[in-house]
Amino acid sequence: MLPITYTWEEDCGVNTHTYSVDVEWSSPEGTADYRSYPREHRLSSAAAASIAASADPHFRGDPSLWNPEQLLVAAAANCHMLSYLALCSLRGVTVLDYVDAATGTMVETPGAGGRFTEIVLAPRVTVAPGTDLDLALSLHHEAGEQCYVAASLNCPVRHNPEILPG
Repeated sequence: MLPITYTWEEDCGVNTHTYSVDVEWSSPEGTADYRSYPREHRLSSAAAASIAASADPHFRGDPSLWNPEQLLVAAAANCHMLSYLALCSLRGVTVLDYVDAATGTMVETPGAGGRFTEIVLAPRVTVAPGTDLDLALSLHHEAGEQCYVAASLNCPVRHNPEILPG
């Protein structure tokens, strides 16, 4: 597998990032029976630990493993957090603790799969004493605009942050 690659497109003036992920599934019985074929599989990348994954339990998956829908919500929450922490660091806001209880809502469409209708982030952020709480709060909006994952989704990613003084 190739690692993450970065290229600069001179004629476009954009930086392009390519991410490679391997998905591996195997079963001696195959997919002969929809009700019983295993949904467990592995996700891996060149430099990262692999992840055991499955389908959502509603789709006969293992509830103890990550499913694609959870990974999508996690990607949005993770990207927002990293964007927010970077902005805080650059703007003089010292974050001491960041905990998010993110949720995503997916609606099934009969005969057509389904789609996410929204992702809601609920970060609870503790900042150092003396921090400008209004600035700390406002940076969530900017982080939402800078988050690559949120910008790539076709559902809204909302944030309901809580800022706590340390």
